[in-house]
This record gives sequence, C-alpha cells and structure tokens, in this order.
Amino acid sequence: MSTLTLLVCSLVALNLQTSLCIDTFKQNQSFIDGFTLVSSNQRFEFGFFSPSNGSSTNRYLGIWYHNLPLTVVWVANRNYPIYDLFGKVRLDENGVLILYHGSLGSVWSTNGARVASSFACVLQLLDSGNLVIRDDGGNKTIFWESFDYPTDTLLPGLKLGWKLDVGLHRFIRSWKTSEDPADGEYSFSLDPPEAPQLVLRSGSRKLFRWGPFDGSSFSGSTTFTANPLLQTMFVYNYQELYFRYEILDESILSRLVVSSTGLAQYFTWKVNSSKEWNQLVTFNSDPCDNYANCGHYGICYSLSSCKCLSGFTPDSPRDWGLFSYSGGCKRKHELNCGHGDGFVKYNALKLPDNPIVWGNYTSHLCEAKCLENCSCMAYANLDVYRNGSRCVVWIGDLVDLKNYPDGGEPIYIRMAHAELDSIADAKRKRATVKIVSVVTVIGVLLLSCGVVWYFGWIIRHRRKDQIGRSSKSQLSGSFQYVEDNQDSGFQLPLYDLETIFLACNNFSERNKIGQGGFGSVYKGQLSNGQEIAVKRLVEKSTQGVEELKNEIILIAKLQHRNLVKLLGCCIEGDETMLVYEYLPNKSLNNFIYDKPKRKQLTWRKRYHIIKGIARGLLYLHQDSRLRIIHRDLKTSNILLDSELNPKISDFGIARIFGTHQLQDMTKRIIGTYGYMSPEYAMNGHYSVKSDVYSFGVIVLEIISGYKNWAFHHPDHDLNLLGHSWMLWNKRQPLEVLDPVVQDPSYTNQIIRCIHVALLCVQQYPEDRPKMSTIYAMLSYDNIELPEPKEPGFCKKSNTKKVDTSASDSSTVNEVTMTTMSGR
Repeated sequence: MSTLTLLVCSLVALNLQTSLCIDTFKQNQSFIDGFTLVSSNQRFEFGFFSPSNGSSTNRYLGIWYHNLPLTVVWVANRNYPIYDLFGKVRLDENGVLILYHGSLGSVWSTNGARVASSFACVLQLLDSGNLVIRDDGGNKTIFWESFDYPTDTLLPGLKLGWKLDVGLHRFIRSWKTSEDPADGEYSFSLDPPEAPQLVLRSGSRKLFRWGPFDGSSFSGSTTFTANPLLQTMFVYNYQELYFRYEILDESILSRLVVSSTGLAQYFTWKVNSSKEWNQLVTFNSDPCDNYANCGHYGICYSLSSCKCLSGFTPDSPRDWGLFSYSGGCKRKHELNCGHGDGFVKYNALKLPDNPIVWGNYTSHLCEAKCLENCSCMAYANLDVYRNGSRCVVWIGDLVDLKNYPDGGEPIYIRMAHAELDSIADAKRKRATVKIVSVVTVIGVLLLSCGVVWYFGWIIRHRRKDQIGRSSKSQLSGSFQYVEDNQDSGFQLPLYDLETIFLACNNFSERNKIGQGGFGSVYKGQLSNGQEIAVKRLVEKSTQGVEELKNEIILIAKLQHRNLVKLLGCCIEGDETMLVYEYLPNKSLNNFIYDKPKRKQLTWRKRYHIIKGIARGLLYLHQDSRLRIIHRDLKTSNILLDSELNPKISDFGIARIFGTHQLQDMTKRIIGTYGYMSPEYAMNGHYSVKSDVYSFGVIVLEIISGYKNWAFHHPDHDLNLLGHSWMLWNKRQPLEVLDPVVQDPSYTNQIIRCIHVALLCVQQYPEDRPKMSTIYAMLSYDNIELPEPKEPGFCKKSNTKKVDTSASDSSTVNEVTMTTMSGR
C-alpha cells in the first residue's frame, strides 16, 4: 500500500469516524489522526483519542477497548499531548515508531527498539491488547512491545516486575487526573526483587503493601488466588521476575487500574451481556491495609484497631488510649544477643515488610543462621520463587503486621531469654493451676466448704422461693430464661436484692441519675468499690418484661468497646433490674444540648464520638456473632465514659436478623420522634438502613448542637434535616456548624461529615450507604462521595410531639413513641 493510498484511506476514515479493521501497519508507512488499528479478535483499538468528557482538545496516541464506551488501557505520549488533529505516526526504516506533530517534529518514539536493517518489521496490535513491533518474517521476533511500558492499567498477560537482563522495571502509574493521562501521583509495582511483594505508593511513600509472595499468593491478600476464573503466574529466572494473571473465560474482559485518587481497582465486563464495567474489588479498601497502621510490632485488626504482639507493650500507652497507634510497640524484655535469645511462633498474620530471601535452608538451619545475626528479628519458611528457597528473614524491627486468620503464614519472632522464661512459666502455672484446681475442688470444697455451702444454698433458695413465687410465675418465659440458662453458656451474674439496695443507698433521690419510660436509673457502688448504674423497671413501665428480657439477652452476648457493658441483673419479688457499668459523663444529650457543657466538645472530640458510634453500629450490623438492628438509636442512648468514648446502650427493642435477611416489618412501631426512618415510621419496615438514618440524624445534631425535632428557624418551618439540606444546596454547609466550634483547620473534615450525614438520612433506604461504607467514608478522604438526595422528614410534622421532659436526663434510656399501624 503506497503512502498516498494510506493517506487517502486515513482521511476517509477520519471523515466517516470509522476504523479500518486491520491489525498490522508496515514499515515506512504513516497514518494520521482518524486512522486506527483493530486487533483481529475485535477487542482492542489503537489510534488517536481525546479524554472522554470532551472538555479537552488534547490528542493522545493510545489503546482502548473496541466497541465499548471509551476505556483507555495504554497511552504512548501521556506527558506530551498534541493540541490539534494533525498528528502523524510513522514506522521508519529502522523499525522505530515515531509520533510527529507539524513543525515540532518528533513528539514521542520507541527509540530503544531499533532493528537491524536486514529485518523487515511491522507494527501489530495483538489480541491481548499488546502493541508490538515484530519481525515480518516467519519467526515473528518481537523488538518492542507496549506491555514493557504500561501506563495505569494491568491487563491479563501483562508482566508486572523486571526484565533483569536489561534492567527494565514494569509498573503501572495512575493518570494525573481522570481527564489527564500524564504521570500521576500513585504507582503500583512488584517491589523489591529480593523478596517480591505488591506495593502501592504515593511518590516514594508506601501506602499499601501485599506480600511477600509465599509460593501461591501474596501474604495478606487472596484477591487473585481466590478467584476461580483467574490463573496467576509468578516467574523468576535469570532473565525475568514478574507476576501476571490470565482470564480462563474468553467472554470476560478484565483489567486492574490505579485511579488518579490512589485506588487499586479490579474491573470485569461480560461480553454481549454487560452494559458497564463491574467493579469486583478495591484492593486498598480495608483500613488495616494502610501501611504501618499500627507501627512496629503492632497488629492491625478490623476497623483499624491495634494490639501489640504477645511479649510487647505500647510504646506510648497514652497515645494508644487516644487510638493513635503509629508509635507502635516495644519489647517487655530487651534482647541480649548470644545470651539465650530464642524464637516464638506466631500464626494467622500478614507477614511484615522488608523480607529478605536467604536461600534454600531447612527450618532448623534458617533458625540457627537468624539467631547468629543479632539484627535478625524473625524468620519464616516460604518457597517465594518456587525454586526451593525456604528461608526468609527480617532484619530490623517488624512493621506492617495485620491479623489475617484466613490465610496468614507462620512467622518465628526473636524474643529475649527473660520473655521465653516468662512464657514457659506461664505454661507451667497453667498446668499447676489445673492440678491445684482439681485438688481444691475435690479436697477443700467437699471436705471443708461442702457443708457450709450446702446449708447456705438451702437457706438462699428457700428465701427466693418464698419471696419470688408469685413473680416468677408472671415472668415465666422471660426472666426465667436467664436463670434456666446459666449452665448453658449464658453466664450473666444474678445480684441479690439486698446487694443492690445497699449499693444504691436504698434508691435514694440523691443516687438517682436518670428517668425514662421504663422507670429510673440510679448510681451505686458495690462492696468492692466498683461503681454501677442500675436500671430499675417500674410495674407500669412502657418497657415491659419482654423488652427487658430482650436487652439482657442481646447485651450479654455482645462485647465491643463502643457498646455499654451489662454487668448483671436482679430478679427478686416485684423487682426487676439491670446492672450496667457506670459512665461518669452520662449520655451524649447531656453534653451536646447544654450550652456550657458543649463548649468542652472541640471538633476533634465530636469527630471522635461520631467515629466511635459508627464503629459500634458496624459491629452490630456486620462484625458481631449476631446481626443486630438497634431501632432506637438517639443521643440519650449514647453514653460517654470518662474520656468521652461513646457507648451505645438500650437494646430493649433491638432485633436479631439472619445472615441473609435484608429487612423485616412490625405492626408495633416503637421509637423516638425525630430519629425514626420514614419507612419504619410510616409502614413498620426496618433494616440496617433504619439505624443508618438514625445515625445520620445524630451526626447532624453533634455537628450543630441542636435537636432535630426541636430545631427552630425564624425564616422557615424546616427541622434540622431540612435546614441542613437547604444549606447544602446553597453551598453553605458550614452554617449548620455549632458556633462554639472555631477551628478552620478541620473545615474539610466537617464538610465531609455533613456530606456523609446527608447521605445517611436520604428518603429511600436503598440510597443510604451501609455502615461499612460510612466508616470508610469517614476514615479516608480519597473516597469520592456521591451527591446526597433529599432527606426524609425534612419538614416539621404536625403530629403531636411526645412528651420528653422526663427523658433528657436519662443515662440509659429515653421516653419513646409507640404507635400501632393502621394497616
């Protein structure tokens, strides 16, 4: 084909906006903007393009998916755009592909791929999306390929890693913005070659890390190996070290992309059935994958909570008490190299950063060599390169550990002789305790205390039978459950009435700290000095025995730092009481609605409270053994301890959901005016999204210092939700902020919290995010938030308000609204 013919064809293709369906371009030929190559399988297209939104006239030479919405996978001149439609591409006599632009001459080229003059070569777009310059003869030797110089996309077959013989490092780098292909801030690579692991960086700073490779997968991630449609390969030889994957189903398109905001995301498209890309996974969505989240020797658990390795203690207990873990942990006993140091085995961990492969040693020899090196802090047995290399060591402090129960590798960590002795002593003590316990039970209890205990038991149970016979018949099937199940794992202490009376000073008014529809709450102190809060159910309580039974069963089975702790209960005669831990700062409403007190709530403290409530709700909805819907979340049911850590309380009307259950309904609608979601208040439908709505209301109340249902503005009749929505649409969200909060350094964080709150209170439950998404939105600024839709219950209702005058001082509950559906 002559140059003139090619030029004419190119102009025709440009005018008709079509592609010539050829995949090969010959030496000494040129083509201009409008001409494209299409792979023989019709999957990929190569030519000139502009970013998808049309706002830029810049032209780039690149590869994208054919016959799909523009999805670019490779860009040649990413840092050197052409500003008009007069670009030209030529494969010259030396086999170099050159991009020209008018008087500027060469803009980009494959200058490292010169071919000997004896070879005739062609440019071809392969079915894999790889653009190659190859020999036009029978052996089809490849002289240059785009897969050696990827941009922001990892395609099946693309090798992420090194060509060791020529020193070429293949990695992917994000676009500068979603519309600018220039080199961005974030890179994703296999790093380093000494012990390969996947690393996402911002510049030179590590953000996330998965690895090292353990022979079958990368430690800390099963994203690729757990997918039956993928086949992964890890290759190491003298010429290459790389990781790549292949798709086993040819009808599925697949790509891994590093976005301009720093997210490593994996997408698929089902040919002939998908209408858009399906995002299967975001690699760096787990907060525990944040690099060095818990510092040296700290283990990250779910929701970014940290614990020190056994044998270590927080380097700064004060910082850890404030949930700041970056300082890490220190040893309880310092090492003394050559004087008895040894190793302790730890399981179910993501392996730490900076591993080094020492060679093909047995486990015993690897341990011995690590012990000889005073800087060697740990070793593991991993066949990293699948060539028998079993000894991997860590020199220096261990960092970036994560609890990984589903696939963690065993690691042996160096410990001082004193710590090894302590572990051995603990084992001996446990064995001794077992023996002593058996002897004590058989000897002391049967011979010494048996008679005393027996008579005491007779007296105690006779008294209970006399006092509580009438009440136990009434409570059959509710509190009898507590006593009947003490021996079946439901271990909840039963306090006698005399103990509670003494602790609460006979329930004097001076000990009273709260009042609600259930009765009263009293402060008390047990004989051992422990302070308690006692919730005393009155005979005509709006919270009946079923609600109290429900609260006992649920709280006794739930354990989380952001849930109130139930210590026990008392059931004697006509008295039914719950005993809680005492929280000196009472409930959140005592702070947030009190003008003098809320001055103590700086933005940092309010943000800490918001995230604590979110953690507690996430535990109820997703991470606990039971899936709990609270149904009565409000500020008076959020208690604060001495350090203003929030704890969710009052599970009287909470409900347990099945693993796959999405929603339920009831004709008995119980809740609190201003916090109930529209679908629950109007139709009795409730789900996790009902709690999300209540959470959004609480966040806006914390930010503003006003109650939703009591909010008043002279210019309109909107409640707090409607007022916040109006200001958001006016682009004046900060006007809802409590005036006592004056700290401009947190402006973006405050606006983000308002944004998240408005997403939570949207009218329809399907529009509201889940708590796991909400916690991620609050924790990571790089997560893009959708625009919120109009909230439910924006205007003040004409319904008569429930009397809450007695409830504002409650520390455990609040007066709730009970209605019956008319359906």
